[in-house]
Amino acid sequence: MDRSKIIAMLTGVISIILAVAYLLLVTLLDFRGEMQPAPQSQLPVSQPIQQLGLANLTSLAPRIYPQL
Repeated sequence: MDRSKIIAMLTGVISIILAVAYLLLVTLLDFRGEMQPAPQSQLPVSQPIQQLGLANLTSLAPRIYPQL
């Protein structure tokens, strides 16, 4: 066999190994069950972000976009 056929077969084998490994990884991750979001009460919220969430955003529009 010449060198190009050996390289083609080697890359094909590597590709198949990677594909099987990916399928096994996805299968293992799928067995963990349904994903659930983190509880909101335990997440730390910084003061500026909390104030931004409570702010009335319509009152900020005239200062940011004077043409509105």
